[in-house]
Amino acid sequence: MILVFKHLFYRNYVGLSVWPFIILKDDALKDDTVLINHEKIHLKQQLELLVVPFYLIYITEWLLRSLFYLDFYRGYQNISFEREAYYNEQNLQYPQERKWFSFIKYL
Repeated sequence: MILVFKHLFYRNYVGLSVWPFIILKDDALKDDTVLINHEKIHLKQQLELLVVPFYLIYITEWLLRSLFYLDFYRGYQNISFEREAYYNEQNLQYPQERKWFSFIKYL
């Protein structure tokens, strides 16, 4: 299910997945197939880790990588979940073909 909340997002961020929802900054983004695919990949990641552990790992990895790079945005870009989603967002079949725990390859 896709929801739109215009005031939820900071700076250039336009989408967010909170299982089972995809939340977008603007209604027009519903037509952005690459963005929707990126968020679907995150939904798969969340489901396989039973949601709460996903967020615990995500936040922990973001903090550690931000310390490593001394930059919160670079830390975000290098989270294994984000690396997997960005790398495969153009492949619209990836969410269906994706093997479980594929994010591990992006650690």
